[in-house]
Amino acid sequence: MQMRLEGVRGVMLDLDGTVYDDQGLIPGAAEAVTALRSAGLGLRFATNTSRFPRGALVERLRSLGVHATRDEVITAPRAAAAWLVSHELTRISLHVAAATVEEFAAFMIDEQSPQATVVGDLADGWHVERLNRVFRHVLGGAQLLAIHKNRYWIRGGALCLDAGPFVAAIEYATGVTAVVAGKPSAQFFESAARSLGLSAADLVMVGDDVRTDVEGAQAAGARGVLVRTGKFRASDLDDPDLWRLRKGARLTVGLHHQPDLVLDSIADLPAALGV
Repeated sequence: MQMRLEGVRGVMLDLDGTVYDDQGLIPGAAEAVTALRSAGLGLRFATNTSRFPRGALVERLRSLGVHATRDEVITAPRAAAAWLVSHELTRISLHVAAATVEEFAAFMIDEQSPQATVVGDLADGWHVERLNRVFRHVLGGAQLLAIHKNRYWIRGGALCLDAGPFVAAIEYATGVTAVVAGKPSAQFFESAARSLGLSAADLVMVGDDVRTDVEGAQAAGARGVLVRTGKFRASDLDDPDLWRLRKGARLTVGLHHQPDLVLDSIADLPAALGV
């Protein structure tokens, strides 16, 4: 019997691997989103990607038959820009996909003496020369701002390194710990909750990444649901650094928590929430 989550007033949905993938919409995703809206639940689409600006993400959702507004889509690049503004940092070195540069239009690009170096998704754009540039800027005193630290993502059916390993390399070489703007930052989840007029405890985050989606949400006080789509791997549930699930029994490992629910896909979410 499917367990249910009670008391949920708002839902955060990861995009890539949860709502859609390279092949298109995850089966049942559009119907699930419609059911959540019909039940009156607050809704936010929450993504770490810095390969696309928010407007492009909204258009993709709409093209796939999922209604979404700009205000409903919260992205790690916009969280990074807000962090820079709040810390009065105006000169930056920017390392994101070309399509996302527009999200940082308010800042001056400075490759000589930046106040911050912003690191995000670059796919095949990462190379030693670029890493050395980031390394030298951070050694020179620039704030290391990671849009996220995802370990890997899925492209064309194959797992690929994401921004996290490159951020980790810079941290290791400089001894500087990056500020993380997107998931699993608690501020990211708390900001989403505030935008809905809710507290983090009212939210559930649904995604395919056990670390950034599920564990990040739980650390912020929300609940986390893992879906077996996207980059999910069965071994995620056996990671000794995270959690184990055995025949429905819950075993906490170390200081980490287990998913509040594990679903086959987003299509199962309405039933899991009783809507």
